[in-house]
Order: sequence, then C-alpha cells, then structure tokens
Amino acid sequence: MKEKILIIDDEELLVKGLSHSLKKEGFEVDSAFDGEEGLEKIKANPYSLVILDLMLPKIDGMTLCKKIREKSSVPIIMLTAKGDDVDKILGLEYGADDYLTKPFNTKELIARIKAVLRRTGKGLGNEIECKDLKIILNNRKVIHRGKNIELTAKEFDIIALLATHPGKIYTRENLLDLIWGYEYYGDVRTVDVHVRRIREKIEDNPSDPKYIMTKWGVGYYFGGTRDVY
Repeated sequence: MKEKILIIDDEELLVKGLSHSLKKEGFEVDSAFDGEEGLEKIKANPYSLVILDLMLPKIDGMTLCKKIREKSSVPIIMLTAKGDDVDKILGLEYGADDYLTKPFNTKELIARIKAVLRRTGKGLGNEIECKDLKIILNNRKVIHRGKNIELTAKEFDIIALLATHPGKIYTRENLLDLIWGYEYYGDVRTVDVHVRRIREKIEDNPSDPKYIMTKWGVGYYFGGTRDVY
C-alpha cells in the first residue's frame, strides 16, 4: 500500500508541483489549502506524513500543529518562509518533527520524507522495559505506568536509540546524524528541544530525570537497567 501524504499549504502552484514530484516517487498525495480544511482531512483520513505550511488562512500552522498533536503522532514537516530560528524552534516545541525554509529544494524535502517514513516503518520485534517504562519497538509505542504516551516520530526514534544502547553517551551531533538521517545544517538545540519534550511526557519530574540522562558537556544517555524481550 502506498504511503499517503497530506500537503497543507495555500500556495496552489507549490502544492501542484510538489504533488507531482511526490507522485513520481510513488506516494499517494492529498492536499488542503487552509488550516480548517487540513484539520478536517486529518480527522477523516489516516496519513503517513503531513507537510504543513506555517502561514495558513483560518488556522495558522503553529496552532494547527498543536491541534494535530493533541490527537495524533503522525510525522509533521513544517514549511516556513521565514528564516528566523525562533519560528523553527517554536514549530518543534508545538510538535513538528522537522522544518524546511522556503524556498527549498524538492529533492531535499523528499529525502527528509523518506528518512522519516523509513524510521516509522522499521521494527526490531522486541520490547524494552525499565522501571515503569515500556518501549515496544515493533509497534513504536511507549507506555508509562500502563498509559500510552504519544510521541512524535523523532521523539520515539531518540528514546528507542538511547534505550537500545543503555549507558552509551550520544553527543547532540551524534543524535542529529543518526536520527535526522541526512546532512543537517540546523542548530544542535533541536536535540535539546526534543529531549525536553520527551522528559515532559515520561518523567515524573522532568528536572530530575530517571530515563534520559544528561552527561554535562557531552550529551545524553539512557539510565538504569532494562530488560529486553
């Protein structure tokens, strides 16, 4: 079955060109031209990935991203015409998995889409348990004290990588290379944003974490012992 991508952007020529390129790559493509239409389509259809423009009529991209994250962990790549790092960081804070600044190279966007979908489709067929946390790798699920935790694609990739290599310290640069899966020119603060979001979801006290630990001046590692099934 083809992977289905939703493009939410009010620039009709961009949507038309991008849809054509994605279809040539074998994707099924749907589109929406404002935030309200995009939200309705996400409620009614399962998508493999959403490409979301920041500047949208009716519901802006930031607000829409937040609304999507309240109900879904579908991967989101945000498009912005602005070069301001604040907008990019805010997009990540609201749950976007990645961002790309307009104008962009279509081949680069497609490479990023494929990297996300490869990670989403991979499963090692085992479970990791540590304290009150369970990570089900093949189903890409995280359960804390019996409660399903909604993580974005990159948030899951980070915790899965760290948990499968407990005690191994990964620098921010390591994580960018391994998780993002392409040559990344952004700020390493991107990693900190994602780690902070994960901690807020799985830690009883995010300022005193028990799972994703910080090695000051170096990077992050998974703390504690764990069982693998």
